[in-house]
Amino acid sequence: MATPIYIIEEKKLRRNLRLISDVAAKADIEIILAFKAFALWKTFPVFREYIHATTASSLWEARLAFEEFGAPAHTFSPAYTDDEIEEIVRCSSHLTFNSLSQYERYHERAKDVSIGLRVNPEYSEVGTLLYNPCAPGTRFGVTADKLPDQLPEDIEGFHCHCHCESGADVFQRTLVHIEEKFSRWFPQLKWMNFGGGHLMTRKDYDIDLLIRMMQDFHKRYPWLKVILEPGSAFAWQTGPLVSHVVDIVEDKGIRTAILDVSFTCHMPDCLEMPYFPDVRGAVLSPKLGDDRGLNKAPSDPQPPNLGGLYRLGGNSCLSGDFMGSWQFDHELQIGEEVIFEDMIHYTTVKTTTFNGITHPSIAMLHEDGTLEVLRRFCYEDYRNRMD
Repeated sequence: MATPIYIIEEKKLRRNLRLISDVAAKADIEIILAFKAFALWKTFPVFREYIHATTASSLWEARLAFEEFGAPAHTFSPAYTDDEIEEIVRCSSHLTFNSLSQYERYHERAKDVSIGLRVNPEYSEVGTLLYNPCAPGTRFGVTADKLPDQLPEDIEGFHCHCHCESGADVFQRTLVHIEEKFSRWFPQLKWMNFGGGHLMTRKDYDIDLLIRMMQDFHKRYPWLKVILEPGSAFAWQTGPLVSHVVDIVEDKGIRTAILDVSFTCHMPDCLEMPYFPDVRGAVLSPKLGDDRGLNKAPSDPQPPNLGGLYRLGGNSCLSGDFMGSWQFDHELQIGEEVIFEDMIHYTTVKTTTFNGITHPSIAMLHEDGTLEVLRRFCYEDYRNRMD
């Protein structure tokens, strides 16, 4: 197999889609796909068997929904612009404004869609500030104290996003704050979008709790249509990124296995969060940790006789393009595969061509065992981004 390559497994994707579709039916809610986490449009025929809409955060995502998924998008953007708003409206069924000033500026040009307003309940349990949409000073949403008692007539919904790969228990606690802050406006609305971050396909997610919560919410507010727009949940644990070892180098007791992929280019969350994926056949070692002090040797360097302990290094010129330290049960060899699990959601949409490094191909492993390469990237893909 030519590497590097992302492999999405159809069997696992359908497993997630069946679960999500079942939750939507039992809870009487609509669950739609957020492109920010997964936008592989060649898989949309599979998605359309289970869901009917998607959510977009930009003009290009809205076009992808309209032109490739075949349905107008539920669109939210922190800020719309004069030169894009009309095209976004054309490609959308729902349009959510991030602020009252954006609403005032553009709502007249969005008469043909259902208009919403993003609200900020000033509560979130997301621990990493980089991903916390309700952190102090956030640029997202309107707080309750800034809303008029009577909403403008054309505002039909609220959008509230507070989660990141969270459990139903987190949603349960958050929902208390949302209702305390905003329920007095619910009689003026038609729909409520509780955003993404609901990781219902994770094994320990309490699906029954989510369903009960939504059923109870319907009893309290039977006129409100409820929408969830998870991203990760759809592609959670649906496939790996396969790479190869291309060199092994050593400095001050640290051995680094250099791969034909890059963390900054192909797995950016590993540096941003930092997020540590599972590596097939290896365990994350506390011996070296992930010390970013590049001019310092670790306090507990690798003993010379300890085999199989490696820092994994990317193939870019960024000094910090490495991740953790991993214990394998054998000495790695040049040419050997290193496989990163669960690398489909977010990763495939956040990759870059920084440094002009060869971009991983994308393939689907079908249920019958055949591997279909959906996209191979080439020099022209890199060159054309500079045109």
